[in-house]
Amino acid sequence: MTDLKDKSIHLTTEKITEELKDMRVYKSVYNDLQRLVVSPCIKESDFKSTLLESIKNVGIETQIRNTVFHWMRSHKIDLDSNSWAEPLTYLRKAQFQWEKRIQKSLNSMCNEIGIQLSRFRLPSDRDDMKDKWTELSTYEVDLTQYRPVYAPKDFLEVLISLKSSNYRSVEGEGSWDFTQIPLKIKSLSELRQLYKELARGESVIGTNSYNNPNPYFNALESERITLGEKVLNSKHAPVAQEFLKKGSPRCLRGKIWCQVLGSEATPDNSKYFEQLKSSVLTYDLLIDKLTIKDVQLTASNDDQYFVFEDLLYQILLCFSRDTEILSIFEHSSASPLYGPLKNKNTNTENLVVYPPSGIIPFHGFTMYATPFCYLYDDVISLYFTFRAFYLRYFYHLHQVSSNEQGILSLCILFHRLLQRYEPQLFLHFKTIHIHPIKIVFKWIMRCFSGHLPPDQILYLWDLILAYDSLEIISILAVAILSFRRENLMQVDTLQNVEVGYEILYGRYIPAPRWIVL
Repeated sequence: MTDLKDKSIHLTTEKITEELKDMRVYKSVYNDLQRLVVSPCIKESDFKSTLLESIKNVGIETQIRNTVFHWMRSHKIDLDSNSWAEPLTYLRKAQFQWEKRIQKSLNSMCNEIGIQLSRFRLPSDRDDMKDKWTELSTYEVDLTQYRPVYAPKDFLEVLISLKSSNYRSVEGEGSWDFTQIPLKIKSLSELRQLYKELARGESVIGTNSYNNPNPYFNALESERITLGEKVLNSKHAPVAQEFLKKGSPRCLRGKIWCQVLGSEATPDNSKYFEQLKSSVLTYDLLIDKLTIKDVQLTASNDDQYFVFEDLLYQILLCFSRDTEILSIFEHSSASPLYGPLKNKNTNTENLVVYPPSGIIPFHGFTMYATPFCYLYDDVISLYFTFRAFYLRYFYHLHQVSSNEQGILSLCILFHRLLQRYEPQLFLHFKTIHIHPIKIVFKWIMRCFSGHLPPDQILYLWDLILAYDSLEIISILAVAILSFRRENLMQVDTLQNVEVGYEILYGRYIPAPRWIVL
């Protein structure tokens, strides 16, 4: 057993060493090591010990440790569930059919409007966009014929229609309660173990601190600021992640998130962002119009986010050109869409990924980026933190997958928690023929962005980062329905639920009795 473990560690080390050479950080670490080796602090008579001591003193050790930490997080492999490739055939097939539907919608829109998926931007258009880059809300483009490729409700229909090939229907069961999709999800005891600090009712900034009369809670934020500054000075990403389990003070959150996600602004990042900007100015994509329209339909109409409209255009247009995002397709059930080169046939060698990032925005995609605008004045830090968060979490929320962090598993988790711990409310929904997931699906798919005030969104996302899990979203969705149980028991249609239900901005929503030990 020990031999197998040692072999596994050896193979992992070899893989990290090999992939490290392709990372941007490799060149800077390599150059720093070269300079360090020829410095006076390295003694030839005691080369190894003085080199290791110097590596630690100048911070290279911390940089390497953080690089390995980020690599391990992004390569977390559950051998039992084979998370690097979708093991369930019927889910792979469903994802493939969904992608075909998206591509058909894009091609149909192109044919209706009479445009191409991509073309060189006209010189006059390029100059106009360049001049208005920081004020793209003044960039004029006719969007009347453009429409979102799909909305959350379209994706929900796909999820509800899924059925395992091994499932045999029984009267009274079916798509209503997800029994036709036998995926493994965490039990309440497992969730309590994962979120043990929350389950014990420990003080967390932004949750139970506001309504607690204990003077300890009044001093909590100042204590967290002092501790948070020490965490930042340590420059250790795992320490920063652990710190977030009790919430982050607003004044430190941006830096803490950068440390956890490895998204600090660097000269290399600035240079890469300029390349993305240049690509936006050079090529005119259909996706650009869809992105601009989505910003106008969502953030521009939200009194919490409309002031960030210009910033969101920059971030999301550059996001569509970022080929590093394609890395998610190496370990997911999804595949990027492809389009043929101009004046070329549709042979495989003439197909290219479209858009370059491989991500087709849906209605509401903008809301993934909006909360980050409250954290950063610097567009570089904003972009790379948003991108890192998307690569780690958000992409799970709009693809068909059996992954525990996937939207399908989150929906099933919500459904089972509601059925088990709010049986009266669940039975009420079933009696009036309202599928509970239809009430909360937008919340889950958007990670509550646009459905809670920005400060509450950021506290929630603190916990996502801290526990490296999206399952808190399903727990919160059940907690909100539990909190509004009396109101919901009085409605009899989905429309009345949507009209009668309002998430009260600034209201404290207590944890339901079944989650607290």
